[in-house]
Amino acid sequence: MFSLPLRDDAQLRPLEPWHAEEFAAHLDRAREHIRPWVGPAFVTDDVEGARATLRRYAERQAADGARLFGIWREGTLIGGVMFVALDAASGTCEIGCWLEPSGEGHGLITGACRTLLDWAFTTRGLFRAEWHCRADNDRSAAVAKRLGMTLEGVRRGAWPYDGARHDKQMWAVLAPEYRAGRA
Repeated sequence: MFSLPLRDDAQLRPLEPWHAEEFAAHLDRAREHIRPWVGPAFVTDDVEGARATLRRYAERQAADGARLFGIWREGTLIGGVMFVALDAASGTCEIGCWLEPSGEGHGLITGACRTLLDWAFTTRGLFRAEWHCRADNDRSAAVAKRLGMTLEGVRRGAWPYDGARHDKQMWAVLAPEYRAGRA
């Protein structure tokens, strides 16, 4: 297993099925905060649901697809980042994130997402990375901007939540743009 430092007190690590109890405890702290912004299948209510989510991502990773990484601060899981999708054949991926309130405002998500993009563009040779978020999620859009992404469009009414439909923004960065922004 690896652990990459994000700051002195925070690390990025793979989030795997054996973390189910810790992931469930984290979701208990984060559930209502993240529920409007992430897919409904991600926000589980118990250890078995957490284990099923982690297994689903482990299976996708084994098939060279989606991947899930946790952010631990001072030894506690407080959120994470993911490849929502990864298609090496087409050279594309989508990244996403979630964070409980105690982790906000420390630059952890931006740093963790840069780690994913560095790996996607350098190690895997992907060409395009996408970021999808609800149009009213200003914090998520701010991360996309800090990553050098461009808002490419808005899908009207594409995000159902709690009986209403919300617009969905689509951001993207291409490998040459990302490298130029990192230089």
